[in-house]
Amino acid sequence: MYILASKKNGTLYVGVTSNLVQRIYQHRENLVDGFTKRYGVHDLVWYEPHETMESAILKEKRLKTWERAAKIRLIESTNPTWQDLWPTLTDTSL
Repeated sequence: MYILASKKNGTLYVGVTSNLVQRIYQHRENLVDGFTKRYGVHDLVWYEPHETMESAILKEKRLKTWERAAKIRLIESTNPTWQDLWPTLTDTSL
């Protein structure tokens, strides 16, 4: 389960995947047609591992119903500067 942003306080995208590194790479390289490609939403600003895909999907559905302000509070609770977390997943400075 993850949240991407176009920039600090920018456009947000909530998603779920079984392979976070692969999925974020696809978003960053615009290999995924749709919302993130159209709006330039590429920065990984929050993620949360889950034991099962079922629990991740339930959390994703719940989070998608949250107001924007609540999503921003969630991001800022662990990432107050909206740092792109991609390098922490890949050990790169991309």
